[in-house]
Amino acid sequence: MVLARQERQRLFESIVAEILGFGPLEPLLADETITEIMVNGPKNIFVERKGNITRANVTFEDDDHVLRILDRIVAPLGRRIDESSPLVDARLPDGSRVNAVIRPISLVGPTITIRKFFKKPLTVEDLIKFGSISKEIVEFLRACIIARMNMIVSGGTGSGKTTLLNVLSSFIPNDERIVTVENAAELQLRQEHVVTLESRPPNIEGKGAISIQDLVVNCLRMRPDRIIVGECRSGEALDMLQAMNTGHDGSLTTAHSNSPRDTIARLEVMCLMAGMDLPVRAIREQIASAVDVVCHQERLRDGTRKVVKVTEVQGMEGDMITMSDIFEFEQTGVEGGKIVGRIRPTGIRPKFTDRIEASGIYLPPSVFGVGRTY
Repeated sequence: MVLARQERQRLFESIVAEILGFGPLEPLLADETITEIMVNGPKNIFVERKGNITRANVTFEDDDHVLRILDRIVAPLGRRIDESSPLVDARLPDGSRVNAVIRPISLVGPTITIRKFFKKPLTVEDLIKFGSISKEIVEFLRACIIARMNMIVSGGTGSGKTTLLNVLSSFIPNDERIVTVENAAELQLRQEHVVTLESRPPNIEGKGAISIQDLVVNCLRMRPDRIIVGECRSGEALDMLQAMNTGHDGSLTTAHSNSPRDTIARLEVMCLMAGMDLPVRAIREQIASAVDVVCHQERLRDGTRKVVKVTEVQGMEGDMITMSDIFEFEQTGVEGGKIVGRIRPTGIRPKFTDRIEASGIYLPPSVFGVGRTY
């Protein structure tokens, strides 16, 4: 069989990927324009580029082929996927997040979702260039982090919360001890003094599980200056709030929600999931005292990801938590399928400005839109 040099090279690369790499996924993982890979059974593979989902021109042979590649992903992490444990969260060597579901839970065959990480982590300058964030917001958030404000990055699935958390964590001074707690280690912190903790699912006997809640409680004994929780999903939210209220200022976490107000409401529900019979007012007082800033990010209809609101949690008024928007995204129209708008300051200065100034940072009035015309 006579093959052209290019075809021979492609065949060689396919065989090497099959023996040593991740088979048909290898070219997709190498393509830097792809941000997400979705395998819906052996024959249906989709990818996301610039927020738009298209079908990929690669396939697996059958279910067993997908399972072989899946075992190659999860085995080095000490995790397993089989009929008794058909769901798994894992990560690739470069930190990309992997979720997999197999039969009998998935009726279409083995399903893999890979959230890819950039080989070179995104920086603040990249986010400003993409229009995801404005210079004023960056200046404000940098001041908040250096002044040790507690912050929650909220947003929907795929809105870029972890990417933003990575960028924000780069503002943390190098001389501080950071402890990160995650389900699957995704954060790419560039500081030297970082301890990364990862939760663990139960073993085949149903024992040995280490939850995010256990790790948050444990990391309080590790003398952290900052605690970063990859995502609050349930009862660990109460322990996170306790940490924020007991001297671990400057902590960061992410949460799924549709707006900053929803973020606070979800925190209340997650605290109740801890199993404590606490009155709602007590939880609200904890939240109002612990959380200073909610930075809300959204994936807009055109696939772009933007910070749409930066909101200050001001405190309690009666039984309600009061909040005020410091920055918000204002949509002005749609051009060629792209959403047009700008992120503008509302003109309100946050109540904690004096705490920022006590850290030696003086933000000019123009950051908050004072003296500027739009």
